[in-house]
Amino acid sequence: MKKYNPLNNAGKLTAFLCLLTILLTPCVIVNAGERGVLMKFGQVQTQILGEGIHLIIPVVNTVKKLSIRIHKQEISTEAASKDLQNVFTDLTLNWHFLPDKVNKIFQQIGDEDQVIESIINPAIEEVLKAVVAQYTAEEVITKRGDVKRELDQALTARLGNYNIAVDDISLVHIRFSDQFRAAVESKQIAAQEAKRAEFIALKAVKEAEVKVNLAKGEAEAQNLLRESLTPELLQRQAIEKWNGKLPLIMGKDSLNIWDIQKLITASEN
Repeated sequence: MKKYNPLNNAGKLTAFLCLLTILLTPCVIVNAGERGVLMKFGQVQTQILGEGIHLIIPVVNTVKKLSIRIHKQEISTEAASKDLQNVFTDLTLNWHFLPDKVNKIFQQIGDEDQVIESIINPAIEEVLKAVVAQYTAEEVITKRGDVKRELDQALTARLGNYNIAVDDISLVHIRFSDQFRAAVESKQIAAQEAKRAEFIALKAVKEAEVKVNLAKGEAEAQNLLRESLTPELLQRQAIEKWNGKLPLIMGKDSLNIWDIQKLITASEN
């Protein structure tokens, strides 16, 4: 007959109870890119749970996990420019929670969806309207880099008050009203026509200047020629061209011999 050993049974019972306690003790796993907000009877604690497994006290403790990875928020909004034109903007904001402030964020605002709805979207719309109002519609395009930089600075300061970090801002697309686009197109056409008319007028002026200069040149050449043709020069040129023959001219009264220049001219004829 087998002997009953109460000590062995007590050890087995103790081991079983320990194992049961471990199995029944709740634990929470915080995944990569997350932080756990620890609460005690619903009250947010200063301790923040990092990545890994954590044991908590049942009923007493609860954990809310928040992602600290970069989030992308896309928003389309309308703003008025400095010259009162409607500017339609598609903007993308990359942001994330500050890891060591997730308990305050959850306590003051809530989870990701509540943060986007209550803080981020209103901040983007207000800051964008304030920045665009400092530029004309044309400058929003030509000074796009300045607009982006001011948006970045303003949103970083505003969201930083809520322990939210801004990683980047992208002005994906900027549009204007149909009336403004038509006005810009008309302005460009008028500017092109004005430049064309200016070119034609400048061309006409240049051509006139060329003709005047040519006329002046011809007049000056004629003056120089007249000044250079002295009687002595003409006489010498006539002698050089004379072939030595003296034409005889018979008249009623007497024989007339021309002067040397006339003789040469007559002989050539």
